[in-house]
Amino acid sequence: MEEQTIVLIVGAGPAGLATAACLAQLSIPYVIIEHENCSASLWQNRAYDRLKLHLAKEFCELPHMSYPADAPTYIPKDQFVKYLDSYIERFDIQPKYNTAIESCTHDEGKDCWISLACDVTTSVVVRYKSKFLVVASGENSAANIPVIPGLHDFTGEAIHSSLYKSGAAYSGKNALVVGCGNSGMEIAYDLASHGANTSIVVRSPVHVMTKEIIRLGMTLVQHTPVNIVDDLLVRMSNFVFGDLSRHGIVKPKAGPLLLNEKTGRSAVIDVGTVSLIKNGIIKVHGNISKINGNVVEFEDKKERSFDVIVFATGYKSMANTWLKNGESMLNNDGLPKKEFPNHWKGANGLYCAGLARRGLAGIAIDAKNIANDILSTYNTHRFELN
Repeated sequence: MEEQTIVLIVGAGPAGLATAACLAQLSIPYVIIEHENCSASLWQNRAYDRLKLHLAKEFCELPHMSYPADAPTYIPKDQFVKYLDSYIERFDIQPKYNTAIESCTHDEGKDCWISLACDVTTSVVVRYKSKFLVVASGENSAANIPVIPGLHDFTGEAIHSSLYKSGAAYSGKNALVVGCGNSGMEIAYDLASHGANTSIVVRSPVHVMTKEIIRLGMTLVQHTPVNIVDDLLVRMSNFVFGDLSRHGIVKPKAGPLLLNEKTGRSAVIDVGTVSLIKNGIIKVHGNISKINGNVVEFEDKKERSFDVIVFATGYKSMANTWLKNGESMLNNDGLPKKEFPNHWKGANGLYCAGLARRGLAGIAIDAKNIANDILSTYNTHRFELN
């Protein structure tokens, strides 16, 4: 089978949906494909129960559609999924689900993208021919678990955070969370709240903020230099939490907003974890050296047995496994070569949305830029996809 379209979007998560909506607003034809059986599968199938958007709703809207007026400031997971469903309906987005991309190659002779995708329910391979290709498969497309000596033979349960739902099943058990980002800190809190004997591995420096402090900072930075705002945020964090270094949590040298701008690493929004750490309810450890059976040895040579290890160690992009001729835009890790905000455009009609580690606000910027750039070419050329 063969289909032709002006734009092929790979991925129906928030980035793909936002790009589709922006194209629809400009009356540009597109096809959007998704290997899962639903849109935003990370949110629907791979998110823990208590998850909320960590930023205020005004920083988490997709283009051309606000949240309902009565929506809470911090949107729970289920309400965000409903928002996406309404978004799909409003812009008449019709993803082709259960369609796994196999390869995308640029045909220089015909100046178009040839993409092969397989319908996983029928095994039928469809050949898509498009002038433009948008990589929207996400920076969170595959679980990332670090290589640790002995992990393969761990006698307890080892899962990635994408499979974690609730701490209810781990009451009374010894649980270790690896990773101190927002997911790791919140999962540690959830486990402890359900009665698990909880420890967390803090592998790198991290800023800890309240959601109110971050909201203030993101508002101020629109009109004030980032270094001044960062200085204020760090002072406020110190006032609220005190010196956390004695509890094993060290601040990065760069301020929270600048660090996010330069590396995409976000500050941790505390949900109550810090108080549990201070009170000794959650134990903090450094990196893991090795695992022997159910015993974990840490870098300081301390050992402890665990029933479960939850790896909140992030995800990785898989775009390079199927995208050929993408070297103009993506590096070997499947992420943009150029820094935000100049990362979204490659050569020969190739684009990426949602790969800059800038959250939903970054996705909205990417989608608008991509649609407007395609429009400028679409209006001045007539494409023949022969």
